[in-house]
Amino acid sequence: MTSHPVRMAVIWMSGALLSFMGMAVSARELTAELDTFEILFYRSVVGLIIISFLLSRSGWAQVRTSKPLLHLVRNVAHFVGQYGWIYGIAAISLAEVFAIEFTVPVWSTILAVLVLGERISRAKLLAVVLGVAGTLVILRPGFKTVDPAALAVLVAAIGYAVSHVLTKRLTRFDTPLAILFFMTVIQLPLALAPTIGSLTVPGIAMLPWLVLVGSTAMSAHYCMARAFGLADATVVVPLDFLRLPMISVVGYLFYNELLDPFVFAG
Repeated sequence: MTSHPVRMAVIWMSGALLSFMGMAVSARELTAELDTFEILFYRSVVGLIIISFLLSRSGWAQVRTSKPLLHLVRNVAHFVGQYGWIYGIAAISLAEVFAIEFTVPVWSTILAVLVLGERISRAKLLAVVLGVAGTLVILRPGFKTVDPAALAVLVAAIGYAVSHVLTKRLTRFDTPLAILFFMTVIQLPLALAPTIGSLTVPGIAMLPWLVLVGSTAMSAHYCMARAFGLADATVVVPLDFLRLPMISVVGYLFYNELLDPFVFAG
């Protein structure tokens, strides 16, 4: 692999990391006025506007799919993940949210074996065991009262894992833009339904955060896809682990959050 694709993969992954930071901060700021369902609704609205613009330029024909049920299941799982993630963002430290979210590969590996029939190597089995052990270190059940928000993020990680496994299957049939389109179209009514009759109209001060949470949600997915398309996972995945120290710095600078040593160790 030449150095140019690797360098571009690093740049794209840097964009993904910055997108995750922006999504976390904007979601935290929006919780001052909006509940989790409302944030998810407005995020989907912004995302739908962006993806519609992109499809108007690249062609709507690619939106056709032969797997509507798979899209539905994938997006229900992803919606559960997004709800738990934002719920956690509002209640616990940003570093703890991201640390628990790092269990996604553990659940993805387990689901890939159960759903896709993939074989698990000794190395992957060891990674699963260590991942579960790391989760126990972070949550410390039996040694402290486990925060419900931390459990919500753990459920979110499982939801994301289901979404990742089904996305892997969908990429055999549909384009990335089609997958993103169905993500916004399906998740928008899921978020709207619980808010009917009580939907909060955000103030002017919240509009930049709404645009940021919607745009970064889309850009994070896109940048990661481009990075994985340019370089091996052995190059891209280690960069993703920079999210924890980066979000720890963001949490400290923006919200005066100190990093729990158990979270870092886990």
